[in-house]
Amino acid sequence: MEKEKQIVNSKQFSIMIERLACQLIENHVNFEETVLVGIQPRGVNFSKRILQKINKLTYNTEIQSGSLDITFFRDDFGRRDVPIEAQELNMNFSVEGKRVVLIDDVLFTGRSVRSAMDALMNFGRPKEVELMVLIDRRLSRHLPIEPNYVGKTVDSISSEKVVVKWKDIDKEDKIILLKSE
Repeated sequence: MEKEKQIVNSKQFSIMIERLACQLIENHVNFEETVLVGIQPRGVNFSKRILQKINKLTYNTEIQSGSLDITFFRDDFGRRDVPIEAQELNMNFSVEGKRVVLIDDVLFTGRSVRSAMDALMNFGRPKEVELMVLIDRRLSRHLPIEPNYVGKTVDSISSEKVVVKWKDIDKEDKIILLKSE
């Protein structure tokens, strides 16, 4: 049985999204050379929410965005009992010479981000790659990957799981920590 602890409520969630969007606006100003890329599956919701907030704050609806399927770039692909299913790809542009912001919900070991960087190279050579995460589980890193933008840092042990709930899917924005009993 798992015990659930809420670590971010709906109001805090909204504040984190706005703060992260404002940080992107501050660093990328008009977004002419910037693309936002959500890492499938869970980074896509976060990426869409950030894009909506930036559009609302800047009235800029011309920001390029997409989602990146990392299925075949994972280091555990083919090692699982149940095969990972590929996701629908939404990257119909080149990232050549662009500033790319990779977006994911939770940074844990860093392996998904490494896979995303490998997959990204199929779309060109970016000028720069930044990483935005809603939750940074900083004590669990297997690879030397650090985010540029962080919603909240959570110190947790590997047996715990951080779950991001989205209003559009789960009827409420919140982040919970699941502990095994």
